[in-house]
Amino acid sequence: MTEEKIARINELAHKKKAEGLTPEELEEQAKLRIEFLDDVRGNLRAQLNNIDMVNEDGSVENLGEKFGQKRN
Repeated sequence: MTEEKIARINELAHKKKAEGLTPEELEEQAKLRIEFLDDVRGNLRAQLNNIDMVNEDGSVENLGEKFGQKRN
């Protein structure tokens, strides 16, 4: 997510507290929040899929391969 989108999310949040939002701005805010959460989830999933665990027997097991990379 770009810095501009994050700035817009914050701008809408401040405006909502101060004076309220128009229906169009509420829709934009909801869309931006969904995009933000999708990005966060995708980044976390990518990080978790790249974790290697060393088992007691010394073998290395990739968690992404073990549990399946569900969504990209």
